[in-house]
Amino acid sequence: MGQTLIEIAETLRDTDKKVQLIYAFNASGKTRLSSEFRELIDPKTEERDDDHRPKVLYYNAFTEDLFFWDNDLTGDTERKLCIHPNAYTKSAFEDLGLDTRVITAFQRYTQPNLTPRFSPDFSEVTFSLERGTDTSSGNLKISKGEESNFIWSVFYCLLDQVISTRNVAEVDERETDQFDDLEYIFIDDPVSSLDENHLIQLAVDVADLIKRSDNTNGLKFIITTHSPLFFNVLFNELKTKTCYMLKRLEDGTFELDAKNGDSNQSFSYHLYLKQTLEQAIAADKIERYHFTLLRNLYEKTSNFLGYPRWSELLPGDQQLYFNRIIQFTSHSTLSSEAVAEPSAQEKQTVKLLLEHLRNNYSYWQEGAPNG
Repeated sequence: MGQTLIEIAETLRDTDKKVQLIYAFNASGKTRLSSEFRELIDPKTEERDDDHRPKVLYYNAFTEDLFFWDNDLTGDTERKLCIHPNAYTKSAFEDLGLDTRVITAFQRYTQPNLTPRFSPDFSEVTFSLERGTDTSSGNLKISKGEESNFIWSVFYCLLDQVISTRNVAEVDERETDQFDDLEYIFIDDPVSSLDENHLIQLAVDVADLIKRSDNTNGLKFIITTHSPLFFNVLFNELKTKTCYMLKRLEDGTFELDAKNGDSNQSFSYHLYLKQTLEQAIAADKIERYHFTLLRNLYEKTSNFLGYPRWSELLPGDQQLYFNRIIQFTSHSTLSSEAVAEPSAQEKQTVKLLLEHLRNNYSYWQEGAPNG
């Protein structure tokens, strides 16, 4: 019997664990869970005033929605990232003056000469490449990945300040009182668009912050992710004994399973991917996100077997064709392609490529090491 996300949020609330680490595939309800949890712990009411001190600090897809681009369509020169007025950035920039620290963190995750510049009222940010000769590139439209890294850097620096403040035991001696009511930090998938090196760095950074958070300050952390690498680094850095897997069931309810070990040891990650695809094929319920799962399956298998590229595992006579289909479908973002129901031929491709992987590589034994 599955649960609603509200019931799962209540389960997360009622534990005494300092850290709850949750793995889930994309489209399994991670972002909705973070929203339900925030609403459970700190619901928005009409009685709230401007001095309200939050009980949950969260990072999810809605955090990124606070930032939007003005691309200067007329002049095509004054491109800037605008910031919706909100308590989140007001706290970071106006109250705590974290803008210099945000720039440093952002450059560590991207490149040292990609420089953000804030407007005096912190309502917008411009980006330029500094060339080291007193010249710059002018205002750039940075990539979506770089934008996500910038927004994460804001959250990361704010979280660092929260922990430093809350680690001061005497409330009257703290630099600010705006974090005194905080109970939870909820981080949902901060890993999009990072390469493996920076992803590992981000996981280590998050783990260091959590370890630095004094057990007596009362803060609890919930982290959800779809990335096995990010999950495993956090699991090992935090020496977590129990973690969880969030699943969306066919009836629309959810399941939160406790696991012992990282995703390679206890989740049987590749076997779960395989089972999910087999169930979708058998029920003729293949959706576009199953192409992403299929690609993940090929990537994990190729890494285990030592192939430099996952595409080398595809059927040799049509390798280029199948590679193009998986690449295009798993990364498709155009609105005209955002259709859940693939064509009959695309469904057959999923079935064919799963059978090819299962029939040709011994990795698919249930007892395979590192599975």
